[in-house]
Amino acid sequence: MTTADGHIAATEHDDGTVARRQVFYIPGYDPFPPRRYRELYRKEGRAQAALSGYSLAVTGQPGAGGSGWTVIAGIEAADVTTDIEVLVWSDIVQATMGHGILATYAQMLRTAWTYIGSGAIFRLARLRKGPTLAALYPVLALAMGFLAAAALGLLAGRIAGRVVPVSGFMQTAAGLAVGLLVGWTVLLALRRADGHLYAYYLMHDYAYAASHLGATPPALDARLRQFARRIAAALSGTADEVLVVGHSSGAHLGVQVLAEVIRGGHVRAGGAELSFLSLGHVVPMVSFLPRAADLRRDLAYLSARGDLTWVDVTAPGDGCAFALCDPVAVTGVAPDGQRWPLVLSAAFTRTLSPALWRRLRWRFFRLHFQYLCAFDALPDRSDVYDYFRVTAGPLTLARRFGGRAPSASRIVRPLSGYRTVSPDPIPDPDHLAGAAA
Repeated sequence: MTTADGHIAATEHDDGTVARRQVFYIPGYDPFPPRRYRELYRKEGRAQAALSGYSLAVTGQPGAGGSGWTVIAGIEAADVTTDIEVLVWSDIVQATMGHGILATYAQMLRTAWTYIGSGAIFRLARLRKGPTLAALYPVLALAMGFLAAAALGLLAGRIAGRVVPVSGFMQTAAGLAVGLLVGWTVLLALRRADGHLYAYYLMHDYAYAASHLGATPPALDARLRQFARRIAAALSGTADEVLVVGHSSGAHLGVQVLAEVIRGGHVRAGGAELSFLSLGHVVPMVSFLPRAADLRRDLAYLSARGDLTWVDVTAPGDGCAFALCDPVAVTGVAPDGQRWPLVLSAAFTRTLSPALWRRLRWRFFRLHFQYLCAFDALPDRSDVYDYFRVTAGPLTLARRFGGRAPSASRIVRPLSGYRTVSPDPIPDPDHLAGAAA
């Protein structure tokens, strides 16, 4: 829990040390399989260990299908075993990305209207310019692509109409056919280049978040309930700490999942310590929408709980995140007894060497994943953010950041135009029944 001045105090059933930890990682809107995160952890963990002088070895888990791995680490004069599991929803993401070119343009219009018509985009812009521009980027990129295709198609049609050896209607038809063919070819080329442009990818991302005006889509809601059951089972296991990590869109999913776990009564005195680490969050992109009442309720609920530790890490250098924005406060649902999150900065300009910062500064998508990567200029302090010390080291989240004050630059001004919350759900003792099965 936090004290009145915003510092962390250890919860009553935690001595602050960990010999065995269970980590659940919730990705953002990502169509790639979980083994990508395993290999990222292996590569970057090896790099950070070499830089910081500790040992860290990653092994696969038989039968996990790449969604889980085990970490054996020797950090801060202690040996720790950590099991990490990716909570997979990439199949849902893939299903939402199968739209053709015309369907994506229809998505663009609907999504733009959702954010403009609700007024959310203007409030988001007052919060942080970076992620707001990131949200506008796919709209502008797709619109410019359409205009370029139309201009080139029109030009090609006019040229064809003049050189085709026919006249009258046939000349007009030939020009139109050539123009449409050229225009469509341009759109196809831009679609195929999206691995570099990210316009379609980001459009699908924002469209999915806005598809139900902020309410959780049914398929995702069902998956989050599965996640809650898995975490509840781990809390009754042998781990000293159960740590949930939510990155990007995974941060607000983590809020919803953990609120359900706690409401179900699965955090018990004397049991595993429950911790939540949110990284590079984009919570306002959803919580500022009209029908996000469930998320707003869960933000308020989680922020006042004494039975977990919630640390939020962002960085002003990450243009895709709402850096240093307290997601509860800016949404306008902070209760009088707010304890969480503790808002900290990863401070890329100080934790990355000048050379690495120069290489990454304009690679916005890569920087959004820096929280999961090695930092080559970390101060030698245990309370500085290091993803691998947090996930594989011998201290709980509460103990590691105990005594840390929130960032002096954090933003707490309520800016959401929608602050209604859903009523607290009626407890259902059977809802998470069988979680340990």
